[in-house]
Amino acid sequence: MTTPTPLSRHILTLADTKRLLGIRYSDWILGSPSIETGIAASSMAQDEWGHARLLYAMLKKQGFDPFEVEHTRPAGRYYSAPALDRPFADWADFTAAVVVVDGALSVALESFAAGDFALARTRVPKMLAEEEYHLQFGSAWFARLADAGGDAQARLHESAMAMLPSTLAWLLPGDDVYDDLVAEGRVWAAEQVREGCRNRLAATLARAGITLADLEPDRNGWDPERRRGPGAPGEEAVERARGDRNRDLFVE
Repeated sequence: MTTPTPLSRHILTLADTKRLLGIRYSDWILGSPSIETGIAASSMAQDEWGHARLLYAMLKKQGFDPFEVEHTRPAGRYYSAPALDRPFADWADFTAAVVVVDGALSVALESFAAGDFALARTRVPKMLAEEEYHLQFGSAWFARLADAGGDAQARLHESAMAMLPSTLAWLLPGDDVYDDLVAEGRVWAAEQVREGCRNRLAATLARAGITLADLEPDRNGWDPERRRGPGAPGEEAVERARGDRNRDLFVE
């Protein structure tokens, strides 16, 4: 694969996270609390896969073969948010991910769409419009579980707190690569990203007793190449993301 530039690395970070988020959502098409929530999981999974494909296509002008990027990389070369490395254990994990990971993705996309990369300015706003349903769905379920008290609230709090430190680091890497993107006019500066994160997440998280301002990004074992901490998505999820079982049927 072509050596990533700061811009192509950023695109890979967004695209891989959307691809894996779609995989995790799809796991709950069956087994969610109701038929309606299963349909919602299906719809959100399709949104994420479609957005990922649009983002991968942006890499063509960066010297990458989008087919190779989508269908041949091993798990250790994925740039996705660490919170998606493992399947969601329960509906609390699903709900927390819609708020935390999907929410952080939307902030990153808003930042990208406001920069001077032409493809992001023209293609990302439609993605953000489709993400509004995810925001409404996630906020409603987060409030429902938080207000239920007892085990439901405790599991939601546990899930969100497990995802937040690594996701905040993914969103705000605090490294030279991200500084280069800011200097190139591709994305918002860090403080504006923090403000966007507060605006999108703080009020919802507070329903479960979580104060976003008290949390710090977890950059332990930071890998600046993949803009994430150690580890990788599970091989089973990556096989699905690559389409290994249907490789003979690929039509581009």
